[in-house]
Amino acid sequence: MNIPAPSPTIKKYLPWVVASALFMEQLDSTIVNTAVPSMALSLHVTPLSLKAVVASYILSLAVCIPVSGWMADRFGTRRVFSLAIAVFTFSSMLCGLAVNVPMLVGARIIQGISAAMMMPVGRLTIIRTFPKAELLMAMNFVIIPALIGPLLGPTVGGLIVHWLSWRDIFFVNLPIGLVAQFLIYRHMPNYYGDEPRRLDITGLILFSAGTALISWLLEIFGEHYITPAAIFILLLTGIALLVAYGWHARKISYPLLRLSLFNVRTFRISVIGGFITRIGMGGMPFLLPLLYQIGLGLPAWQSGMLMMPAALAAMGMKIISAHVLRRFGYRQVLVANTVMIGITLCLFSQVVPGTPIAMIILLGLTQGFFNSLQFSSMNSMAYADNDTKDSSMASTMASSLQQMSMSFGLAAGSLITAWYLGNQPQSDHAAVVSALHHAFLTLGALTMLSSLTFWALRPRDGESVSRANLQEMTEKEH
Repeated sequence: MNIPAPSPTIKKYLPWVVASALFMEQLDSTIVNTAVPSMALSLHVTPLSLKAVVASYILSLAVCIPVSGWMADRFGTRRVFSLAIAVFTFSSMLCGLAVNVPMLVGARIIQGISAAMMMPVGRLTIIRTFPKAELLMAMNFVIIPALIGPLLGPTVGGLIVHWLSWRDIFFVNLPIGLVAQFLIYRHMPNYYGDEPRRLDITGLILFSAGTALISWLLEIFGEHYITPAAIFILLLTGIALLVAYGWHARKISYPLLRLSLFNVRTFRISVIGGFITRIGMGGMPFLLPLLYQIGLGLPAWQSGMLMMPAALAAMGMKIISAHVLRRFGYRQVLVANTVMIGITLCLFSQVVPGTPIAMIILLGLTQGFFNSLQFSSMNSMAYADNDTKDSSMASTMASSLQQMSMSFGLAAGSLITAWYLGNQPQSDHAAVVSALHHAFLTLGALTMLSSLTFWALRPRDGESVSRANLQEMTEKEH
């Protein structure tokens, strides 16, 4: 693999380069979630039906991420990263100019396709630049500035929606995209793969079609009339496409996603356990603004303010997560922390119009604290036992399944809420609040059950990342 020794300057500024892209992506995502009720009013649709605006973005991410590793190896990390940010910035402008839901969804799909190149290629560049002893700290450093996006997104989005128009929330990305391009030009290394390999077109079609079909079924289920027989047939078709991809991937030398990486225990548990956990957590960014604005009757800017504590707590946890993992190990942290996340989700069912704001803030802080530790643990453990030559494929597979789980989680959260709402109109605020409360309980229970997947870890799993990282920190302190 053509990986020159990174200079101190590259190692100093590269995390900022990747963080600027993640900042833009996270800011865009959180702004949209906060603006959903205002967008629904402007476009004359119901709030829950606008999950297509969010889900289309996440789904296009999941479908297109598998190509990102091949593109980075073939064309270079810097070139792919720069093009992705340029397209993302342009599609943000298209979102702001959309005049109806189909146009907005189309622009969001383009955003998702470009974001599919940003996140995994940026993560891949970090993995190839930093040794495992420095990897956890480097990834946490990238995430801390990126968390400013969720911190500012709900507030800035709420203020923009309150004083201007929801369309203006997408134009925030334009100056950020220009700054990111400057940083890429100055400080982004250009890594290539060790040898050219053909793109697995057949695998791309099978995997993307299966993923898209299953996600689409979750998206339209409960909103459009479709017979149970049709649902069953389409679901079987989607599953069959994914199974066909699994069979195909074992028959060729360079598959789109190399399933043999699942033979690495830490990678397998991190990805599969994270997939299940994120399904429970994935609907919260969409459902919480609905609870605050529809259930509590708060304006968009106040709803955004209530999303800030989670981002603040997440930033704080990133600073100490390396010490927590070193002290307790990945197994204990992931098992206990997953249960705590599930309990936190359940506690949101107790938020009613009379709930003190201080209690809601405390709940948000708790949620951000545990979520941040969970993501740091799952993301870093995935690369603990993989060889450097597998970094591109591991990053692609982890990113792809992560986004797929978020897409499924968003659809599941909205679907569960709609199921509890039943035939009652969404204009009935009491019924909406009750449905949201039941959805939080269901998602929390699912998350707690997902902790069982992490019991398969061994006590010393992941030490190549956590303990080596702390040892280096100790040496620097002395």
